[in-house]
Amino acid sequence: MTNGFPPASPSRPARSPGGGADGRTALVTGGGSGIGRACARALADAGAFVHVVDLDAEAAKTVAGEVGGQAHAVDLADPEAVDGLPAAVDILVNNAGIQHVAPITEFPPETFVRIQQVMVTAPFLLMRRVLPHMYAGGWGRVVNVSSVHGLRASAYKSAYVAAKHALEGLSKVAALEGAPHGVTSNCVNPGYVRTPLVEGQLRDQAAAHGIAPEQVLSEVLLARTPVKRLIEPEEVAAAVVWLCGPDTGFVTGTSLSLDGGWTAN
Repeated sequence: MTNGFPPASPSRPARSPGGGADGRTALVTGGGSGIGRACARALADAGAFVHVVDLDAEAAKTVAGEVGGQAHAVDLADPEAVDGLPAAVDILVNNAGIQHVAPITEFPPETFVRIQQVMVTAPFLLMRRVLPHMYAGGWGRVVNVSSVHGLRASAYKSAYVAAKHALEGLSKVAALEGAPHGVTSNCVNPGYVRTPLVEGQLRDQAAAHGIAPEQVLSEVLLARTPVKRLIEPEEVAAAVVWLCGPDTGFVTGTSLSLDGGWTAN
């Protein structure tokens, strides 16, 4: 005891001399494009071996080749397929997502169910699969790529908003259960990111609102965002890698907004 304070915790992980993830094994879902691809690249640059999981086999293979990782072509809506993914994982990035834009009264029930399977059930099953390895090693990082829609709602996105809110709760439970084992769990919450998914939303929202696609970005997507631009996938990936680094062992159960001030407005 020094000056009334206890000594520093001996369990604090040592700093990596390299990129912050040297020797770690990561698994990134939706790793074939967009945010997932940026996360796979950034984690590999930080020293991790990356398992790239995507529904698109060719996209997964391409990214895995770029980062020196391993590709897995998996439909995350299939629990048996999830069971075939690696369990010896130190960093889990739950990123895969799909979107459908329609009023609740017209929303296809089967689409609603599939979105929950991919964006809620699959992250749960993956956590259940990899957490024993993390617990055994006394270290682990779960990063859930949520969204500003995990904190706020938008019309016509019932399934996506419901899934992201559920992911937020799941992430907090994982944080509480993982804390005694040196495992953190956090969400990153970007606003609209320059990805193929958002490009699809521009078209869908145009149809839903009855306006031209070029109006959607300024008048719908960014209407409540003070910073009037899309966030880049690499910016989201930088936040993910930071949460996996040596200085974030006390950061857990949080939601890190990367929303250009949307939730402050």
